[in-house]
Amino acid sequence: MRMATNLALDDALIRAAQQVGGHRTKKAAVTAALEEYVKRRKQLELEGLFGTIEYDEGYDHKRGRHR
Repeated sequence: MRMATNLALDDALIRAAQQVGGHRTKKAAVTAALEEYVKRRKQLELEGLFGTIEYDEGYDHKRGRHR
C-alpha cells in the first residue's frame, strides 16, 4: 500500500542517506531506511526470545533435512 505523505525531514540527513546508500532519489533513500528500520526491529524482537524457548537437546536437525 502506498500513501502520499508530506513530512518535514532533515535535508542534510536525507542527502547523507542518499549518498551512503547510493540512492538517486529522496524517496528511494527513505524507503530503504524504513525497510532497514523494520528489519532491525524484527531482529531485536527475535533476540529477545533467546533463552526463553525450550528445545529438545536430542533433536537431530541434520536427520530432518533428508525427509
